[in-house]
Amino acid sequence: MMIKTAYRLATPERWSEVMAEGRFTGDPHDTADGFIHLSAIDQVEGTLIKHYNDHPRLLLVEIDLEALGDTVKWEKSRGGALFPHVYGEIPASAVRGIRHVRRNEDGDWVLPADLRSGS
Repeated sequence: MMIKTAYRLATPERWSEVMAEGRFTGDPHDTADGFIHLSAIDQVEGTLIKHYNDHPRLLLVEIDLEALGDTVKWEKSRGGALFPHVYGEIPASAVRGIRHVRRNEDGDWVLPADLRSGS
C-alpha cells in the first residue's frame, strides 16, 4: 500500500500526556491487542462512531506512516478491510498534524471536510 498517512483518535487529555512523553505506546485496548490501532482516511468516521462515540470531543492525530517504517502492518479488521496497525511505538516526531473533532448542536460528530463520507 502506498498510503503515507494514517489517523488516531484521542481525547485531548490523553494526547497531551502523549506529547509530554514524546511518544505514544498505545492505550489499554492497543496493549491488549499487541499493536496500536490506526485508521486510514476513509476509516476514521467508522472508527469514531464504533469506538469513540461516548466522548464529547476528540483530537484527530495525523501520523506519517513512512516515519514508522516497517513497524506498520496492514491487516484485516472490521468488515475484512485492511487497517494500519503499528507494532511498536509512535514517536511525537511522526505526528504531522492535530485537528479537533467536535459535535454539532444536534450531537452529531463533525469531521473535517476532507474526512467526511462521500467527499
